[in-house]
Amino acid sequence: MHHFDEIFGVAAGRHGGEAALEAKLSRPKPAAELAAIPEDRWLSVFTRSIFQAGFNWKVIEAKWDGFEAAFDGFDVGRCAMMDDDRFDALLRDTRIVRNGAKIETVRENAAFLLSLRDRGGAGKVFGGWPATDFVGLLELLKSEGSRLGGTSGQYALRFSGCDSFILSRDVTARLLAERVIDKPATSKSALAAVQGAFNTWMDQSGRSLTEISRVLALSL
Repeated sequence: MHHFDEIFGVAAGRHGGEAALEAKLSRPKPAAELAAIPEDRWLSVFTRSIFQAGFNWKVIEAKWDGFEAAFDGFDVGRCAMMDDDRFDALLRDTRIVRNGAKIETVRENAAFLLSLRDRGGAGKVFGGWPATDFVGLLELLKSEGSRLGGTSGQYALRFSGCDSFILSRDVTARLLAERVIDKPATSKSALAAVQGAFNTWMDQSGRSLTEISRVLALSL
């Protein structure tokens, strides 16, 4: 596995130099800012990531105001209490993409967010999670949330500003090239290996998961 500086150098060479590469990198939000994000915004970003999965993102983006209206601004209490009549009405609502299984995740993830109140609330849980155990946070989303496994959860956390890596095609290709994994990481052991590699690169560079993930993607 190469030192992070070497990977950064490759990425910089492909994107016009170090300054140009730095301009392409984003940084995570501080924990206090994440803790202040209200529950409805977490439910919104979860839902958006779920509906974008396997679908044209531009279509979801164009309809998003309709999603916000149809789901009452993603009010967590209202969404968690969605009854069958409301669900059936959403299946006929042309403001949204009418996918029953994905609509159901709104109700289920609202309940998930409500359950986090006993742990201090979603913002505190997600924002305070250590970057060195990001795979643990992904496991929480997968096991307690609905359809938040895989890259759906990863994108949702990134869009919210959490320190995160995304196992995109390009990041996965770099991890394969570095022999961190020998196939796309889906098993717990493979994800543990990915976390270990990111932890090493964080130690070497002093950078966040978010920055490192982006550099890996841009190194190809």
